[in-house]
Amino acid sequence: MKKSFFAIIFTMTMLQTSAQQTLQKSGFAPVNGLSMYYEIHGSGRPLVLLHGGGSTIGTTFGRILPVLAKKYMIIAVESQAHGHTPDINRPLTFEQDADNVFALLKELEIDNADVLGFSNGGSIAMQLAIRHPERVGKLIVVSSFFKRAGIYPEVWNFIKGGSLETMPKQLKDAYLAINNDHNALKAMHDKDQQRMVDFKDWPEETIRSIKAQTLLVIGDKDVVSPEHAVEMYRLIPNCRLSIIPGGHGEFLGEITGWKEGDKMPGVFVEMVEEFLK
Repeated sequence: MKKSFFAIIFTMTMLQTSAQQTLQKSGFAPVNGLSMYYEIHGSGRPLVLLHGGGSTIGTTFGRILPVLAKKYMIIAVESQAHGHTPDINRPLTFEQDADNVFALLKELEIDNADVLGFSNGGSIAMQLAIRHPERVGKLIVVSSFFKRAGIYPEVWNFIKGGSLETMPKQLKDAYLAINNDHNALKAMHDKDQQRMVDFKDWPEETIRSIKAQTLLVIGDKDVVSPEHAVEMYRLIPNCRLSIIPGGHGEFLGEITGWKEGDKMPGVFVEMVEEFLK
């Protein structure tokens, strides 16, 4: 227990003081008609990071990426219309985004990688494991869902009635710092919103087909209910479940959920490293 406590404190120190993200390479890859932006940090076994809706690599993973890059080769991507990746004339779907990540891994000659996805990125990660199981080693799904009932009704109401004005300012500012095009920002928001409004439940058989060893993580005050997380845990054959104190993205250090001095990102990183051993 003492060893675990001091490990968490050490990880938190690294989170607070590590400004260098060990960026080795960044660029754009041609995948399925899209010019997809990616970054590679660190070295070791590949770990793909998939950000949340409306987000960028930095807004979702900026606080934990430097620590993870000390042990893994991080492949962080930005999905269609997000961050550096331009939009194209195609709606956003989790299935298409998963196929884009698959094509990127082929382009980078990565035969197999572990995958960590947050929120919409968690849905993309699950679809990657479902559609391209040979490419996925271990799977970490954070704050995601597979049926509408898994998200609280008030969240769906907010999504349906949302507008660019109600989008978190931190996410808008981060996008405009990369691409100062307000029309592109609105297009990204509207496509993300429409994807959620149009979402149809995935069959339970599809969730049962996930072969990867999986870790599900949600916050106890997340947009996903604990009951739904348990349902997913029961369906995925080789699965572990963790419910951590915190709201949506808070325990990741995600930009809209981060609270100064919160130690949960350190706990989360240690959990990820233990799971990936």
